[in-house]
Amino acid sequence: MKPTIVFWYEFASTYSYLSAMRITEEAARAHVEVDWRPFLLGPVFKSQGWATSPFNLYPAKGRYMARDIARTAAARGLPFRMPSPFPSNGLKAARLAIAAKAKGRIADFSRAVYAAAFGKGLDIFDDAVLTDCLVAAGLEPDATRKDAADLSVKAVLRTSTDEALALGIFGAPSFTTSDGELFWGDDRLDQALAWERDSMRAKS
Repeated sequence: MKPTIVFWYEFASTYSYLSAMRITEEAARAHVEVDWRPFLLGPVFKSQGWATSPFNLYPAKGRYMARDIARTAAARGLPFRMPSPFPSNGLKAARLAIAAKAKGRIADFSRAVYAAAFGKGLDIFDDAVLTDCLVAAGLEPDATRKDAADLSVKAVLRTSTDEALALGIFGAPSFTTSDGELFWGDDRLDQALAWERDSMRAKS
């Protein structure tokens, strides 16, 4: 079995943007594969008694986050613009990502959505924006939308969100390893990859 981490992400998550734009390259360097797993933070926040993002509930934290993302993105050569409204509604994008996964294009589509949301500050609930993301990922928009509307895709998203809650995931991005370790935050990506790589080597 190849070393694999699960990348749990929500399209409205600023820090998930940072991870999504680098995880493929970082995982390849670590010889670890990535299972891209979109989920919804809304139910997670609700389980903690929050009606919205903690970055909205605590304005000082929100201001810091925006500046922190801007600094980190600039250091990595990434553009950054906060979308309005924030957090964006990532439901449509998440369902499309699951449909894209069946076609082997989930990474490409997810990066395109993040580039639109946080690189350009666009509303990713807008169908025209999502159409551009699908095209950028090499997907046929109408066919992918039809797939995304299937009840099986909706069920996968619900199951993923329920699984995230069961695993104790409380934010995004999060990473889980094959032995059940949980790492939270873009700044823990390298640690998650190293843990998975080393634990799998120890088993071999």
